[in-house]
Amino acid sequence: MTPTVYDTNSFALVEGGIQQGEETRPALALVYTGHEHTDGAEHIRRVLAEQGVPGSFFFTGDFYRKPEMAAFIRGLKGDGQYLGAHSDKHLRYCTWEDRNQLLVTREEFERDLEANYAQMERFGIDRADALYFMPPYEWYNAQVSRWTNEMGLVLIDFSRGTRSNADYTTPDMGDRYVPSDVIYDSILAREEKDPNGLNGFLLLIHIGTAPARTDKFYDHLEPLIVELRERGYGFERVDELLE
Repeated sequence: MTPTVYDTNSFALVEGGIQQGEETRPALALVYTGHEHTDGAEHIRRVLAEQGVPGSFFFTGDFYRKPEMAAFIRGLKGDGQYLGAHSDKHLRYCTWEDRNQLLVTREEFERDLEANYAQMERFGIDRADALYFMPPYEWYNAQVSRWTNEMGLVLIDFSRGTRSNADYTTPDMGDRYVPSDVIYDSILAREEKDPNGLNGFLLLIHIGTAPARTDKFYDHLEPLIVELRERGYGFERVDELLE
């Protein structure tokens, strides 16, 4: 398959994956990942529809397989939202201690990702319209990025600088737990302190979290959208933001 080619001078790259889009205009993408938990799904879809905001959703094959999520996925597709891959079984590609130490072979990686796309095809999601791929755990290395690219896909990651990726944490995690008000404030703080604000940002929110977390960050989605709009930002799907 022909590798995907993109202008690396326009984006912030980490280990070959796109971590942020162009910083020249005030636009960002709201990016959602889903695997096991689904509790925020309908709330997120409703807020985006009411606010007229596009979203980009990256689900595992196991998420696409859930019978109870079929209507929701079809609804997102009908809403014009981006639907992408997040691996089939939510594999971890490399160790936490050393991302250069792979935990999967190329064959295992490709077989798993192909299985994810096979589930997406059941919903009429054309692979050509879902070339951007968010790796599970948002953890990968340069080798995984190359494998992705050689499959004709583009690996992307969430932008650093906020605590939005910690919206999955639970109180029993001790110091690792991050309350939703702290997450919210971290996004606005990042916008204020960086000269380019949140331009080109890929802001990650999980579509669901463990029941032990009762303080759901997705409940803050509507006020966050309103606040960022007041600050002059527009919202785009990842395929719009990165092209």
